Amino acid sequence: MSSTGQQPVRRRLVVRLVWHPLKALLYSVGGAVLVLLAGGIVYLDSRADLEPWHETVLQQEFTASSGDRSFADYLAREQRLFDELERRIRQESDTGRAANLNRYVRGSVVDPGRWPVDWNRTFELPSPEPVAGVLLLHGMSDSPYSLRQLGQRLQAAGAWVVGLRLPGHGTAPSGLIEVTWQDMAAAVRLAMQHLSQQVGDAPLYIVGYSNGAALAVNYSLSALTDTGVPEVAGLALVSPAIGVTPVAALAVWQARIGYLLGLDKLAWNAILPEYDPFKYNSFAVNAGDQVHRLTGEIQRQLRNAKEAGLLGRVPPILALQSVVDATVSTPALVGGLFARLDEGGHELVLFDLNRESVIEPLLRSNPAAGVAALLSVPDRKYRLSVVSNIDSTSLDVQQRSWVPGGSAPVEVALDMRWPDDVYSLSHVALPFSPTDPLYGSRPEEGGSGIRLGTIDLRGERGVLRLSAADMLRLRSNPFYDYLEDRIVTFLGLDHSAALPLQGGAAP
Repeated sequence: MSSTGQQPVRRRLVVRLVWHPLKALLYSVGGAVLVLLAGGIVYLDSRADLEPWHETVLQQEFTASSGDRSFADYLAREQRLFDELERRIRQESDTGRAANLNRYVRGSVVDPGRWPVDWNRTFELPSPEPVAGVLLLHGMSDSPYSLRQLGQRLQAAGAWVVGLRLPGHGTAPSGLIEVTWQDMAAAVRLAMQHLSQQVGDAPLYIVGYSNGAALAVNYSLSALTDTGVPEVAGLALVSPAIGVTPVAALAVWQARIGYLLGLDKLAWNAILPEYDPFKYNSFAVNAGDQVHRLTGEIQRQLRNAKEAGLLGRVPPILALQSVVDATVSTPALVGGLFARLDEGGHELVLFDLNRESVIEPLLRSNPAAGVAALLSVPDRKYRLSVVSNIDSTSLDVQQRSWVPGGSAPVEVALDMRWPDDVYSLSHVALPFSPTDPLYGSRPEEGGSGIRLGTIDLRGERGVLRLSAADMLRLRSNPFYDYLEDRIVTFLGLDHSAALPLQGGAAP
């Protein structure tokens, strides 16, 4: 047989030996993926039934296209929104079970109405002669309650304070199904315009927690080129959401599949009892997707600012972050923000793990290498401070700070200790004092009587709808006083709390 005649034979042989097994493998993998996908859909749809607070979308919520032109318009709409909440959800949920752990049942232990102030709503703390204006922005699924104690401290220091309820929040978890980051950013602009009118020539600052921190960065970067919005003198960011896990980018497909299949439960990452008066326990897929989209917008803004030579005009930033955070990415905060900034009085404060030798052998992972990598960056343009144990034999804490271009740290002993049963901070803990009446580990009297920071339920696993991980998660910050002092001092409102940098100089 000629070589020409042998070629078809060889091709058929290759098909039998390579393509057919490969095709079988692809079919097997595809079938396995479909089985896993179907199993995941069945599991997600088998969760607890949705309640009215998951399904009832309130029509009076603010959006970027609402047409409201002032902060007064925003507050008037907020009043209509809470009236609608009362009419459409709370009245339907009024079963008379006063002891029920349901924030939508009147008189229950977790009814926000039992508090002297409903901290789900926007609050304003005026000052007769304001030395500054400060806007407080809470996190995703959160409420203005998270920054209320800091706001009261800032008001006492002479600031006019607004704690903004961001759209989609403070009412029902259903508010997170359709809200967009653009809606929240539009509300921030209205609040900043209002603050500017109240304080005149006094400087304006934004304090943001989690997603609120991302909104603060977004606003400040927009102000670099938009002359129609008030400029910011500085940003204080707590557990900032500058980067989230890659899963957040994919999670939106869960909701899309649910929409196509008519399975409403797939729009939710978590469907839980609403036992927290000032934070949603259920979490919509869209909420995580909006955080992801906002962080992408911030990266675009930073690229544009660099190309335009505007990074030097970014206002000073103070960020306080735990080295371990299950919600936002600590490395992304460094690489996605601080590493991209020009010099300008920026500082990153990291709360280390508890390095006491009894606890350290129990740790699953150790972020020490990441911290060491930050210290080895030769051209770091921001001050880096690490709050950690004085040494591995002590629970006493110190601050070690490296200034830009400096190699030797300045060490300052702090009048603080790690609690002996705490191994790290958590994303949700940073803005809350141990004495907070709701989330504190040593709660003071006040509130409605529910104390979520001291939950200690014991029994068999798998019985409760609450996971053991959620119950064990730290809800308050043993170093809250330090965090509060650092923010107040950074805003120029209380020099008595200053910590030394070099040669006794205040930051």
